[in-house]
Amino acid sequence: MNEFMLIGGMAIVTFLIRYPVLAMSGRIKLSPQFLQVLAYVPPAVLTAIVVPAVLMPEGSLSLDHTNARLIGAIAAVLVGFWRKDLLLTIGVGMAVFLAWQGLLTLVAG
Repeated sequence: MNEFMLIGGMAIVTFLIRYPVLAMSGRIKLSPQFLQVLAYVPPAVLTAIVVPAVLMPEGSLSLDHTNARLIGAIAAVLVGFWRKDLLLTIGVGMAVFLAWQGLLTLVAG
């Protein structure tokens, strides 16, 4: 019962914090410069999430060939710049990561 009250309380607080901004969004006019700056927020947030996970998979910096996440990320970046296809980029990055991790497991085992 306490968990439901906690989740309900968090939902109410989240709603009360976000609803006024959404309700006023039609009345607020943002400058073109501010809208241009906001376009950089999603890439910056994605970078802040992905880079530490790729470069520090076990808590310390790992830039060698045993870091399968780094190898997969490099492959994804190369395919992304080459083809400009998001689904292909994700698929290739995941496939290279899984293949490299499997190869490392076979070599180590």
